[in-house]
Amino acid sequence: MICAHRGGGVNNPENSMKAFKACVYEYDVQILETDLWLTKDNQLVVSHDDSMNRTSDVEEVMGSDEEYLIEDHTLEELKQFNLGYNFEKDGNYPYRDIITDENRRLEILKENDLTIITFDELFSQFYDDHKELLFIVEIKNPGEKGYIAADIINDLLTNKYPDYINRIVVGTFHDEISEYMSNTYPYILRGASTGDATKFIVTQLLKVNIFENQTFACLQLPEKQMGINLKWRTYIRRAHRKNIAVQYWTINDEKVMRELIEKDADAIMTDNPLLLKQVLDSYK
Repeated sequence: MICAHRGGGVNNPENSMKAFKACVYEYDVQILETDLWLTKDNQLVVSHDDSMNRTSDVEEVMGSDEEYLIEDHTLEELKQFNLGYNFEKDGNYPYRDIITDENRRLEILKENDLTIITFDELFSQFYDDHKELLFIVEIKNPGEKGYIAADIINDLLTNKYPDYINRIVVGTFHDEISEYMSNTYPYILRGASTGDATKFIVTQLLKVNIFENQTFACLQLPEKQMGINLKWRTYIRRAHRKNIAVQYWTINDEKVMRELIEKDADAIMTDNPLLLKQVLDSYK
């Protein structure tokens, strides 16, 4: 499967609705991957970073390079910035000058699908006509904010988007959030935590089986970890015997894509879903 990492930041501004729409409507992507942060007013928004600085024009608008943290600002405040401002393609910045009238800033950004979006908005965009879509999301906030993020995800799935409840995998680098998800919302599929993934690698090397009572649905692995090559068919086969999917991140090289396809990886997370689509089409 093609998994668009951050919606595919090579092809379009990452984590923008523009990017997600291209993935679904143009590239036939099966899985959308993204990260989630909680705003000051407890809105769950789509962003990899904890601030708006790298991806938007916040520094130009605010006249300061101070970190503009998501958790310190409301959704309304965050919506004012252009997610395409720093997107570069072929040496150009195609969305840098789209604000031609500051009085219409928000309207222009919405027209171009370049405002920060909530997780609710992401689901809403595709729910009616793409029930087959899959999602991988990572809760980035630790502690209490991470618990609130988990609660919001559950509320959206159970009350607004029930057809997606078995089509999403929730992951986190925070073991306490992973445990909270497992204990509080056991019906929501989880990705292996960092601890789970590390145990998988170590026990594979030691030939010890730890998967008798696993509570996760998939392993999301890099090419290498701790200096160990993880692109082994034995890893994939071992996980498959326990009905665990194996997904690799973040793969932008065609040669590595082909290697993983031929070793029966279940999904490849890439910043360049258009390239991966072309690679897969070549096999047909």
